[in-house]
Amino acid sequence: MKNFKAHILIVDDDDRIRDLVKEYLEQNNYLVSTAKDSNDALEKTKIVKFDLIVLDIMMPGKTGLEFTQDYKNKINTPILLLTAKGEPYERIEGLEVGADDYLTKPFEPKELILRINNILVKTQSIQTKRVIEFGNIKIDLSKLFIYKNNQSLKINNTEKLILEKMINFPGKIFKREEIANLIDLDKERSIDVIVTRLRKKIEETPKSPKYLQTIRGEGYVLWIE
Repeated sequence: MKNFKAHILIVDDDDRIRDLVKEYLEQNNYLVSTAKDSNDALEKTKIVKFDLIVLDIMMPGKTGLEFTQDYKNKINTPILLLTAKGEPYERIEGLEVGADDYLTKPFEPKELILRINNILVKTQSIQTKRVIEFGNIKIDLSKLFIYKNNQSLKINNTEKLILEKMINFPGKIFKREEIANLIDLDKERSIDVIVTRLRKKIEETPKSPKYLQTIRGEGYVLWIE
Protein backbone atom coordinates (compact mmCIF):
# COMPACT_ATOMS: atom_id res chain seq x y z
CA MET A 1 0.00 0.00 0.00
CA LYS A 2 1.31 3.43 -0.91
CA ASN A 3 2.37 5.62 1.98
CA PHE A 4 0.70 9.01 1.44
CA LYS A 5 1.88 12.21 3.12
CA ALA A 6 -1.64 13.20 4.18
CA HIS A 7 -5.31 12.92 3.22
CA ILE A 8 -6.63 16.22 1.85
CA LEU A 9 -10.19 17.27 1.01
CA ILE A 10 -10.56 19.79 -1.84
CA VAL A 11 -13.81 21.77 -1.78
CA ASP A 12 -14.56 23.86 -4.87
CA ASP A 13 -17.64 24.23 -7.09
CA ASP A 14 -15.41 24.73 -10.16
CA ASP A 15 -14.85 21.25 -11.64
CA ARG A 16 -11.78 22.36 -13.59
CA ILE A 17 -9.96 23.85 -10.61
CA ARG A 18 -10.97 20.95 -8.38
CA ASP A 19 -9.59 18.41 -10.84
CA LEU A 20 -6.37 20.35 -11.49
CA VAL A 21 -5.61 20.73 -7.78
CA LYS A 22 -6.44 17.08 -7.18
CA GLU A 23 -4.12 15.96 -9.97
CA TYR A 24 -1.24 18.14 -8.76
CA LEU A 25 -1.56 17.03 -5.13
CA GLU A 26 -1.70 13.39 -6.14
CA GLN A 27 1.50 13.88 -8.15
CA ASN A 28 3.06 15.09 -4.89
CA ASN A 29 2.07 11.97 -2.99
CA TYR A 30 -1.09 13.19 -1.25
CA LEU A 31 -4.28 11.16 -0.95
CA VAL A 32 -7.05 13.43 -2.24
CA SER A 33 -10.84 13.49 -1.93
CA THR A 34 -13.09 16.17 -3.41
CA ALA A 35 -16.38 17.91 -2.65
CA LYS A 36 -18.41 20.23 -4.86
CA ASP A 37 -19.78 22.46 -2.07
CA SER A 38 -19.93 22.94 1.69
CA ASN A 39 -22.79 20.46 2.21
CA ASP A 40 -20.91 17.79 0.30
CA ALA A 41 -17.79 18.58 2.34
CA LEU A 42 -19.64 18.32 5.64
CA GLU A 43 -21.00 14.89 4.75
CA LYS A 44 -17.51 13.66 3.88
CA THR A 45 -16.00 15.00 7.13
CA LYS A 46 -18.56 12.93 9.03
CA ILE A 47 -17.10 9.81 7.47
CA VAL A 48 -13.38 10.59 7.09
CA LYS A 49 -10.89 12.33 9.38
CA PHE A 50 -8.98 14.51 6.90
CA ASP A 51 -5.56 15.99 7.63
CA LEU A 52 -6.36 19.23 5.80
CA ILE A 53 -9.22 20.92 3.91
CA VAL A 54 -8.47 23.14 0.91
CA LEU A 55 -11.62 25.25 0.74
CA ASP A 56 -12.84 27.74 -1.87
CA ILE A 57 -14.56 30.79 -0.38
CA MET A 58 -16.98 31.72 -3.16
CA MET A 59 -19.39 28.82 -3.58
CA PRO A 60 -23.17 28.56 -3.98
CA GLY A 61 -25.03 27.87 -0.75
CA LYS A 62 -22.84 28.08 2.34
CA THR A 63 -19.63 29.95 1.51
CA GLY A 64 -16.18 28.81 2.55
CA LEU A 65 -16.10 31.50 5.25
CA GLU A 66 -19.44 30.34 6.63
CA PHE A 67 -18.34 26.72 6.57
CA THR A 68 -15.14 27.59 8.44
CA GLN A 69 -16.95 29.68 11.02
CA ASP A 70 -19.65 27.08 11.64
CA TYR A 71 -17.61 23.90 11.67
CA LYS A 72 -13.93 24.64 12.43
CA ASN A 73 -14.20 23.79 16.12
CA LYS A 74 -16.40 20.77 15.49
CA ILE A 75 -14.25 19.08 12.86
CA ASN A 76 -10.96 20.40 14.29
CA THR A 77 -9.24 20.08 10.90
CA PRO A 78 -6.79 22.64 9.44
CA ILE A 79 -8.33 24.75 6.67
CA LEU A 80 -6.57 26.50 3.78
CA LEU A 81 -8.88 29.02 2.10
CA LEU A 82 -8.77 29.69 -1.65
CA THR A 83 -10.32 32.78 -3.18
CA ALA A 84 -10.25 34.93 -6.29
CA LYS A 85 -10.37 37.97 -4.04
CA GLY A 86 -7.21 39.21 -2.39
CA GLU A 87 -8.17 42.33 -0.46
CA PRO A 88 -6.46 42.55 2.96
CA TYR A 89 -9.76 42.76 4.88
CA GLU A 90 -10.92 39.53 3.23
CA ARG A 91 -7.74 37.72 4.25
CA ILE A 92 -8.18 39.01 7.79
CA GLU A 93 -11.81 37.87 7.85
CA GLY A 94 -10.76 34.40 6.75
CA LEU A 95 -8.19 34.11 9.51
CA GLU A 96 -10.58 35.54 12.09
CA VAL A 97 -13.17 32.84 11.48
CA GLY A 98 -10.55 30.13 12.05
CA ALA A 99 -8.74 29.45 8.77
CA ASP A 100 -5.12 28.38 9.12
CA ASP A 101 -3.93 30.06 5.93
CA TYR A 102 -5.15 31.88 2.84
CA LEU A 103 -4.17 31.67 -0.82
CA THR A 104 -5.41 33.95 -3.61
CA LYS A 105 -6.32 32.64 -7.07
CA PRO A 106 -4.63 32.32 -9.44
CA PHE A 107 -1.77 30.72 -7.55
CA GLU A 108 1.37 28.81 -8.36
CA PRO A 109 0.94 25.09 -7.66
CA LYS A 110 4.29 25.04 -5.87
CA GLU A 111 3.08 27.74 -3.47
CA LEU A 112 0.01 25.66 -2.68
CA ILE A 113 2.24 22.71 -1.81
CA LEU A 114 4.46 24.87 0.39
CA ARG A 115 1.51 26.30 2.28
CA ILE A 116 0.00 22.84 2.75
CA ASN A 117 3.30 21.49 4.05
CA ASN A 118 3.66 24.40 6.48
CA ILE A 119 0.18 23.83 7.90
CA LEU A 120 0.71 20.09 8.26
CA VAL A 121 4.06 20.53 10.02
CA LYS A 122 2.51 23.02 12.44
CA THR A 123 -0.50 20.78 13.05
CA GLN A 124 1.61 17.70 13.68
CA SER A 125 3.73 19.70 16.12
CA ILE A 126 0.63 20.80 18.03
CA GLN A 127 -0.80 17.29 18.11
CA THR A 128 2.36 15.93 19.73
CA LYS A 129 1.97 18.28 22.69
CA ARG A 130 0.28 15.74 24.93
CA VAL A 131 2.18 16.47 28.15
CA ILE A 132 2.60 20.01 29.46
CA GLU A 133 4.17 21.30 32.66
CA PHE A 134 3.84 24.75 34.23
CA GLY A 135 4.30 25.86 37.81
CA ASN A 136 3.83 22.76 39.94
CA ILE A 137 1.32 21.32 37.47
CA LYS A 138 1.76 18.49 34.99
CA ILE A 139 -1.06 17.69 32.57
CA ASP A 140 -0.98 14.41 30.66
CA LEU A 141 -3.69 14.52 27.99
CA SER A 142 -2.97 10.97 26.83
CA LYS A 143 -3.52 9.46 30.27
CA LEU A 144 -6.26 11.96 31.24
CA PHE A 145 -4.53 12.99 34.47
CA ILE A 146 -3.45 16.22 36.12
CA TYR A 147 -0.61 15.89 38.62
CA LYS A 148 -0.47 18.55 41.34
CA ASN A 149 1.29 18.53 44.71
CA ASN A 150 1.90 14.77 44.53
CA GLN A 151 -1.78 14.19 43.73
CA SER A 152 -3.18 12.47 40.64
CA LEU A 153 -6.42 14.09 39.51
CA LYS A 154 -8.50 12.43 36.81
CA ILE A 155 -9.93 14.54 33.98
CA ASN A 156 -12.83 13.49 31.77
CA ASN A 157 -12.97 13.73 28.00
CA THR A 158 -14.84 17.06 28.04
CA GLU A 159 -12.19 18.63 30.28
CA LYS A 160 -9.50 17.12 28.06
CA LEU A 161 -10.94 18.72 24.90
CA ILE A 162 -10.99 22.16 26.51
CA LEU A 163 -7.48 21.84 27.96
CA GLU A 164 -6.09 20.46 24.70
CA LYS A 165 -7.35 23.45 22.74
CA MET A 166 -6.21 26.01 25.31
CA ILE A 167 -2.78 24.44 25.84
CA ASN A 168 -2.07 24.63 22.12
CA PHE A 169 -3.17 28.28 22.00
CA PRO A 170 -1.91 29.81 25.26
CA GLY A 171 -2.92 33.44 25.72
CA LYS A 172 -5.84 33.15 23.26
CA ILE A 173 -9.22 34.22 24.62
CA PHE A 174 -11.88 31.56 24.04
CA LYS A 175 -15.47 32.77 24.03
CA ARG A 176 -18.04 30.63 25.80
CA GLU A 177 -19.73 29.82 22.50
CA GLU A 178 -16.40 28.62 21.07
CA ILE A 179 -15.95 26.25 23.98
CA ALA A 180 -19.59 25.15 23.71
CA ASN A 181 -19.07 24.29 20.02
CA LEU A 182 -15.85 22.45 20.82
CA ILE A 183 -17.53 20.10 23.31
CA ASP A 184 -20.91 20.11 21.55
CA LEU A 185 -22.74 21.72 24.45
CA ASP A 186 -25.54 24.21 23.87
CA LYS A 187 -25.80 25.58 27.43
CA GLU A 188 -23.16 28.25 27.93
CA ARG A 189 -23.84 28.33 31.68
CA SER A 190 -22.57 24.75 31.88
CA ILE A 191 -19.20 25.99 30.54
CA ASP A 192 -18.72 28.01 33.74
CA VAL A 193 -19.30 24.87 35.79
CA ILE A 194 -16.71 22.91 33.79
CA VAL A 195 -14.14 25.72 34.05
CA THR A 196 -14.71 25.96 37.80
CA ARG A 197 -14.09 22.21 38.06
CA LEU A 198 -10.89 22.53 36.04
CA ARG A 199 -9.65 25.37 38.23
CA LYS A 200 -9.96 23.18 41.30
CA LYS A 201 -7.62 20.73 39.62
CA ILE A 202 -4.95 23.09 38.30
CA GLU A 203 -5.03 26.15 40.57
CA GLU A 204 -3.58 26.54 44.06
CA THR A 205 -6.31 29.09 44.78
CA PRO A 206 -9.23 28.35 42.44
CA LYS A 207 -11.14 31.52 43.41
CA SER A 208 -8.11 33.64 42.45
CA PRO A 209 -6.85 31.74 39.39
CA LYS A 210 -3.34 32.29 38.14
CA TYR A 211 -3.54 30.20 34.98
CA LEU A 212 -7.14 29.66 33.83
CA GLN A 213 -8.53 33.18 33.98
CA THR A 214 -11.81 34.87 33.10
CA ILE A 215 -11.69 37.86 30.77
CA ARG A 216 -14.83 39.74 31.71
CA GLY A 217 -17.27 40.08 28.84
CA GLU A 218 -15.07 37.99 26.51
CA GLY A 219 -14.40 34.47 27.77
CA TYR A 220 -11.57 32.39 29.19
CA VAL A 221 -7.83 32.29 28.64
CA LEU A 222 -5.05 29.97 29.76
CA TRP A 223 -1.82 31.66 30.81
CA ILE A 224 1.01 29.16 31.15
CA GLU A 225 4.64 29.97 31.94
